[in-house]
Amino acid sequence: MNIRNTTAKERMLKKIRQALLQKRDNPHMDFEDSPLYKDEEEPLDVTFAREFTNAAGHFVYCEGEISLIENLILLAENLQVKKIFAWEKEIQVLLGQYGFPVYTSDHHFESAEVGITACEALIARNGSVLLSNANAAGRRLSIYPPVHIVIGKASQLVMDVKHGLMKLKEKYGDQVPSMVTAVTGPSRTADIEKKLVLGAHGPKELYVFLLEDRF
Repeated sequence: MNIRNTTAKERMLKKIRQALLQKRDNPHMDFEDSPLYKDEEEPLDVTFAREFTNAAGHFVYCEGEISLIENLILLAENLQVKKIFAWEKEIQVLLGQYGFPVYTSDHHFESAEVGITACEALIARNGSVLLSNANAAGRRLSIYPPVHIVIGKASQLVMDVKHGLMKLKEKYGDQVPSMVTAVTGPSRTADIEKKLVLGAHGPKELYVFLLEDRF
């Protein structure tokens, strides 16, 4: 075949086929366990906070439950929101013991302003939140309201996605949830005129309130 008459796609596929024929050992076998940058070793919470905020997320560190409630109240006042939904029993109990008001059912859910959920893990390497549909929040509460708040625990911090999936395996065994997703920052798209739009397919704002539970 005359290389001049081939399309760019055909040339690319040819290069891929040639690369597949030349098998080599993986030069980065321990990539996922290695530090993010050379000569850098830092706590997972610091790495997660940096990567998460770089992806347009809002990170709030809470040294205890009182700090968590105070920060939630402050955020609700700043955003001027009142219709806050939380469907997971653990979160309802946590917020309820301090009198923080939330909607606990899907009644009037069409007017929801904020959804509060837990998570399965927090991925430090890329600042992602690992979610599943295994709890009462399901999928709707993390997608429909324009503001999504994740209450994560410091003990849920892991380096990479594979470590998050290991946590899922330990927790659920063979009954892995049917929906598992890694969310990195608020919903966004650039499909329309190549202009970045936040909230096109989900929340416009994503917050992670990291509750310290390691000490």
